[in-house]
Amino acid sequence: MMGELAPERDFHIRMLASDEPPPYELLLIADPSRELVDRYLEQGTCYIAVLPEEAFPQKPVGVFVLLPRDAETVEIMNIAVREDAQGKGIGRRLLQAAIEIAKASEVRNIEIGTGNSSIHQLALYQKCGFRITSVDRDFFVRNYKEAIYENGIPCRDMIRLRYEVGETAY
Repeated sequence: MMGELAPERDFHIRMLASDEPPPYELLLIADPSRELVDRYLEQGTCYIAVLPEEAFPQKPVGVFVLLPRDAETVEIMNIAVREDAQGKGIGRRLLQAAIEIAKASEVRNIEIGTGNSSIHQLALYQKCGFRITSVDRDFFVRNYKEAIYENGIPCRDMIRLRYEVGETAY
């Protein structure tokens, strides 16, 4: 049907070219602060999932940003799927691609953070082998001007998770 998302085999993940504008319409789904997004885009690498040009010319279906933290650690700063494509396994594929790219750079740890109210993301990250390492209480209260609600829950705390390369995932 016209407008429906193609199966996952019909898109590929690539690094955003230096002359391409960042896909803010996706990045701001995961992080509503344009200021914070711009900060980590400056030092990180943005990857996009794109559909064949004949279906949606130049319109990414997903995005993630990897930011090196130190010689052994990279952080997934943002991961988002276009709203009409959510619930189709694309987020899992993006997360797996981010893990593979990070592993290829020979890091030992991959970190990610999400809000306490991000129930689906917390489940996905743990299913993919991430483990909760800490809670940054009131992170979102300190760093965002407007209150964030997700799943009917106030988003206050940042849940930090880590994937240790070499550790067996579930």
